[in-house]
Amino acid sequence: MFSYDPSSGLLSPARLCPSPNYDQRCAQTPVSLLVVHGISLPPGQFGGPFIDQLFCNQLRPDEHSYFAEIAHLRVSAHALIRRDGELVQYVPLNARAWHAGQSNFEGCEACNDFAIGVELEGTDELPYEAIQYEQLATFYLSVLPHFPGISRRRITGHSDIAPGRKTDPGPSFNWQQFDCELDKQLVEGVR
Repeated sequence: MFSYDPSSGLLSPARLCPSPNYDQRCAQTPVSLLVVHGISLPPGQFGGPFIDQLFCNQLRPDEHSYFAEIAHLRVSAHALIRRDGELVQYVPLNARAWHAGQSNFEGCEACNDFAIGVELEGTDELPYEAIQYEQLATFYLSVLPHFPGISRRRITGHSDIAPGRKTDPGPSFNWQQFDCELDKQLVEGVR
């Protein structure tokens, strides 16, 4: 279980890597959506400092040919779950991270306003690791008491809120496996 501090918006234990790419949420808009993303930098490669560098505006365009296309972006996520299960937090959960872009969920546009964005280190093609499903379920169950508007039916993929523009977390993300992990943790009393 992660411990959440509502005053700071931070989770523990998580490696904190503060991103400048966020702003404040509108106090009248409750958080009611969890968006699952997938990322690997360079594409198809895991590990290394490049995701942290992207979210902290430190990605060097000359480091890899792909980076020249994205180094100018000012993006972030609230958190990242690496392939080994490490949780990295970039933006306080009570702030608005810049992860969804142009998006729509059930008729509501600008999902950044009311969503928490969690990246999983992975690709659309390669299966995610069991520990990532476990950590994502633990993350969700840890923040749910503080953000009760995020019901299970309000957990979605980036591709679902930005169809045609985004494909992540991709067909390699097994929603049934995630649901089973949630059920398992609820039965075991993780919550």
